[in-house]
Amino acid sequence: MTQIIAIHSFRGGTGKSNILANLAATMARGGKRVGIVDADIQSPGIHILFGLNEEKINYSLNDYLWGRCDIKDTAYDVTHTLMAESGETSTVNGKLYLIPSSIKAGEIARILREGYDVVLLNDGFQELSHCLKLDYLFIDTHPGLNEETLLSIGISNVAIVILRPDSQDFQGTAVTLDVARKLKVPKILLVVNKALPALDFADLQKQVETTYNAPVAGILPLSVEMVQLASKGIFCLRYSDHPICQTVKGIAEQIFNLE
Repeated sequence: MTQIIAIHSFRGGTGKSNILANLAATMARGGKRVGIVDADIQSPGIHILFGLNEEKINYSLNDYLWGRCDIKDTAYDVTHTLMAESGETSTVNGKLYLIPSSIKAGEIARILREGYDVVLLNDGFQELSHCLKLDYLFIDTHPGLNEETLLSIGISNVAIVILRPDSQDFQGTAVTLDVARKLKVPKILLVVNKALPALDFADLQKQVETTYNAPVAGILPLSVEMVQLASKGIFCLRYSDHPICQTVKGIAEQIFNLE
């Protein structure tokens, strides 16, 4: 049975998509069949991390939602990027698929103007899980809370909420967790991102867990290398020994253990 994992943040700029991409890539390299849906339709971008340019996208999630294609037509096999990024030539046992949203201004404007059928989106998630034989399906949600985000969180087996050590993020995260609990999400994990390396991470973890009564799966430090990469690839495939990547592996193991 496919485990559906919604990755969400109340505010933008938390590094949500980067964390999702690195987590999904790590799990695929570990032998799992993983899918990623860019459900942040208003501001898509995770396809850039996998080198999937607009010219290479024949069908996007938008096309499925407008009835132009089947959901399976929007799935792109990006497993090859796991080897190309790391420079390795060995075979990857897992698989990684990406379902992008359109970056075209007209398509985004139509979504904002007309909305779309969220039930159809849910049906698409289920069909993808079945036809691609996925172990895990990651949903990259739009920041904040709207109907589409509530659906993604509500059908997920695991909700991973990303926050920064920032007062605005702290307040918004409280709202997100309250909603997730009302939707009866089976498991909620917190990930703190962009924490200053000088902070006491153990103390920060205790503070966050006490505040929200939810486990912190990992704390990722603010990284010069991550900033310099500027979303031009998957960080953990280029800097596999970096502390960030070790933390991402730890988060992946926690997800494995939830089954």
